[in-house]
Amino acid sequence: MSDTIRLAGAEDAATVRDILFRAYEPIRKLELKWPAANATAELVASNIQRNECYVLEQDGEIAATLTYSLEGEVRDVTALPFIKWFAVDPLLQARGLGSKLMDWVERSVLLGQHRAPAVTLATAARHPWLADMYRRNGYASILDFDPKNGDGVMHLMRKILDPALYEVYIMEHPEDLASIHDRPRPVS
Repeated sequence: MSDTIRLAGAEDAATVRDILFRAYEPIRKLELKWPAANATAELVASNIQRNECYVLEQDGEIAATLTYSLEGEVRDVTALPFIKWFAVDPLLQARGLGSKLMDWVERSVLLGQHRAPAVTLATAARHPWLADMYRRNGYASILDFDPKNGDGVMHLMRKILDPALYEVYIMEHPEDLASIHDRPRPVS
């Protein structure tokens, strides 16, 4: 099997929407109000146009998707990159495709192209396994918040991609709430 990772184009919107809709069925059952769970064709096309939406193709067919958001959802908390709309075709889950795509975006795009020291994402505390899955992949909860939309507590999670770059980042961004607990403490 041949895997290819690339930026999605407008022509991919219908397939990406189909994968999101099927993969986010558990999110809809939990009645979480995540935009990707009920994304229309127009919303998916807008996401592809406004952000960096990546797809992993297996033998020429889209199998997974992940978006590096350029829309600033967490800019009031952190300047670190934010990823969203992560999904794997339910018929292809448990094959490592999602991990392969996420790792590639983290290493090649965020660290390699953008020199980002870390990355963030958000998930609901009441989802039965997502936070644990992200923790197994190196993410740590750094901020819990309630968006007051009925979703309950959300976890903002962070993964450090390059510890040396991250040390520089936290010293240069004293206002960044996503790294506040990592700052050196004054000695008294």
